[in-house]
Amino acid sequence: MNRFEALRIFCVAAEGSNFREAAVRMGVSPQVITRVVRELESEFGEPLFHRSTRGVRLTHFGETVAARGTAAIAGVDEVFSLGNRDMHDEPIGIVRIAAPTALGRRVIIPGLAPLLARHPGLLLDLRLSEVLADVVDEQIDIGVRIGPMRDSRFVARAVSTASLQIVGSPELIARRGAPANREALLQAPLTVLIDRNTGRPWPWILNDDDPLVPPRPAFITDDPEAECEAVLSGIGFGQLPGHLSLPLLREKRVVSLLGDLQPAASIMYVYRPHRTPVPARVRLMFDSLCEMLMGCEEPRTLGCGTDVAL
Repeated sequence: MNRFEALRIFCVAAEGSNFREAAVRMGVSPQVITRVVRELESEFGEPLFHRSTRGVRLTHFGETVAARGTAAIAGVDEVFSLGNRDMHDEPIGIVRIAAPTALGRRVIIPGLAPLLARHPGLLLDLRLSEVLADVVDEQIDIGVRIGPMRDSRFVARAVSTASLQIVGSPELIARRGAPANREALLQAPLTVLIDRNTGRPWPWILNDDDPLVPPRPAFITDDPEAECEAVLSGIGFGQLPGHLSLPLLREKRVVSLLGDLQPAASIMYVYRPHRTPVPARVRLMFDSLCEMLMGCEEPRTLGCGTDVAL
């Protein structure tokens, strides 16, 4: 006998005045109720009901079992409600997202703010770093990455292109002039970003497939936003990602340079671990993040909106 199911049947029977009423509620025959009650009485070694021609009534022992059984069933139901509540219209719970620092601060936070306002039960845990996150160790639900995705543990969606722009402030150009080619660029004051994964400088990526590492940088940092501020301040020319450079270009705070050397755009991906089932709150955040980032630069038309298991 399944003890939990037997206890559930008994507790339903305990709420009524006869076994036929309990059978209707449970969708079984009265004989099933009678058999289960007898098996429980045999196991307990105590009668659970006083029986008469007018119906049934709990014994004192039966009242004790019914009270404890009802509490036990409620506890089990509460455990399962932790998952079921995420299936309701209102998603509840924490969603952990890993993203590049500047993209997270300038795009993801303001972009997801309306979603969080509509669903106050959602808690966004945003981890910002240029170091690639370990989704298992850090318990990451969703990640954003620029560049190739080759890990078979992920389901990834291509959401947009991510460009690199060589830019400088109008003040620096007025003071030093705009470099006209690669050779002139090497002689100009340049900024360098340190790759936190390796501790080495990120090379400038150009369309001639010959990466450029500034030999005499004017500014070095491991923070993309600090590099952006250095470019805005006229310390040096920099190669900045589109989510930093494009708003500044629209505001005419920086000038785009050497467009003929600009590399092809990379692909921005939103990814999640290849786990099933996917909680409703994670899928909602994943889909909303993809929709929002599709407008970050230029939407990638090929494959957009489709999850791909890599």
